[in-house]
Amino acid sequence: MAPTFADLLLSPEVLQAIDTLGFEEPTPIQAQTIPLLLEGRDVLAQAQTGTGKTAAFALPLVERIDVKRRQVQALVLAPTRELAVQVAEAMHNLGRTRGIAVLPVYGGQAYDRQLQGLRAGVHVVVGTPGRVMDHMRRGTLDLSAVRTIVLDEADEMLDMGFVEDIEFILNEMPEERQIALFSATVPRRIETLARKYLRDPQRVSVEHDARTESQTRQMYVEVQYRDKIEALTRILDLESPSSAIVFCRTKREVDELSATLQSRGYTAAAIHGDINQAQRERLLQAFRDGRAELLIATEVAARGLDIPDVTHVFNYDIPDDADAYIHRIGRTGRMGKKGDAVTFVTPREMGQLRFIEKQIRKNLRQVRVPTTGDIAARRQEALRTALVTAIESGAASTYYAALVGTLAEAHDPLAVAAAAIYLANGGPGGRHDEPTTGDMDEGEPTAEGGMVRLYLDTGRTHGVRPQDVVGAFTGEAGIAGSTIGTIDMFGDFTLVEVERRAATAILERATVLSMHGREVHVSPAREKRERSGETTEKKAPTARKKPRTRKPS
Repeated sequence: MAPTFADLLLSPEVLQAIDTLGFEEPTPIQAQTIPLLLEGRDVLAQAQTGTGKTAAFALPLVERIDVKRRQVQALVLAPTRELAVQVAEAMHNLGRTRGIAVLPVYGGQAYDRQLQGLRAGVHVVVGTPGRVMDHMRRGTLDLSAVRTIVLDEADEMLDMGFVEDIEFILNEMPEERQIALFSATVPRRIETLARKYLRDPQRVSVEHDARTESQTRQMYVEVQYRDKIEALTRILDLESPSSAIVFCRTKREVDELSATLQSRGYTAAAIHGDINQAQRERLLQAFRDGRAELLIATEVAARGLDIPDVTHVFNYDIPDDADAYIHRIGRTGRMGKKGDAVTFVTPREMGQLRFIEKQIRKNLRQVRVPTTGDIAARRQEALRTALVTAIESGAASTYYAALVGTLAEAHDPLAVAAAAIYLANGGPGGRHDEPTTGDMDEGEPTAEGGMVRLYLDTGRTHGVRPQDVVGAFTGEAGIAGSTIGTIDMFGDFTLVEVERRAATAILERATVLSMHGREVHVSPAREKRERSGETTEKKAPTARKKPRTRKPS
């Protein structure tokens, strides 16, 4: 049975930070290294990018810091300023509950900011060898109280010519100190460095998953945070993946995203650390069997899954580092099969994306969010292909051919064929959504093609939420959740976009709905606006909810 973070004897404050960040269980490198570092042992760890090594040394450092002493007690050396910043941020997040002060120092940044931080007093310094050595020579960095030194990506630092800087720094360290050396490879020069400076080091070696597969197309979408769900659903509608994993950073986000997708007509299973084993197995089996098309998961919860046919991986949140990125996208493109990996990136996260690209030595291809026209075109092409296949395979029986022949005696054969497709693809009595190819008739309240807007005399001031509207429409009016589009909520009224057929059904069946214990009246939006003088042009919180696009049967 795999150990938990609690099994590693970490303090409640540190465990709280781990839980807040959404980490669920330690990786192998963490499980092996953390106890050794907590004991004060020197460690030589062979760990590649993608194994979770940052937390493997950051957690023991955070645990052992004496927060009452505002002195540098730990030093982490990294080969690049990007890695130094990343490690510093990780240590800050992990040490937040203990009040750990962390300062990154690296070349290219003004000395003033670094000097200000050093004068204020910090517990941990994370820096590049050159800038750390520069501060030491200037007398602005006092390392006399350092208890632990970490060499991160040691082989890369040696490749970059930092060996003399590293030895200068190590020679200036206190006699009683602990050294942890992390390296993707352990060539002779690393062995030599370890023999010279480490004392009876404990060796740790962890095998890492294969690097990013060439069979996996790696892409990213630049999108504002508020538009992520819209971007995700549009890509899902365009691609129609049969088996996809969506990664979120935290357990809470997994639950929220899963609920949102389910309300929009997707079959989604959610797994994270709070799911018991029996429930986890049941959900995973549904995903393997195809009863759930989407698996929403935290990174750790998805570790070790044996699902070879995952076609798509979506990073709903950009991974914290290259380690997490590699592990996530490794779920697709397996066993020689092709796969797609799409990462959602906000404008503020572009720097983080570039750093990941540098670490994995690959540039991700930028793609745009599909338009409704793209989705309609894809659906029509899929329908055309299905029809051609049916015609060429002779799937249509003699009965259907005879029926068409009879109808063709009184009607244009082209009109007969179009009517049959209309019924099969969403007309009255049909099974699927009608493609949105044209605009609404002039004068009708419209949203996007094929959608109409309804007015509800309730809003935010009455405590109504978008999910309440969806529940009332699907439960009382009996329409499918996939027919509901944008929900614009105002103070005392709400505007809801629904497909034309669904709007007709609502107005015929349930013009009065129940929400939060009060009657809510439904009417066409334009009629109500003209009578009341209200306008929909003012800004309001918007819950984006597009109609679900289904594959032709």
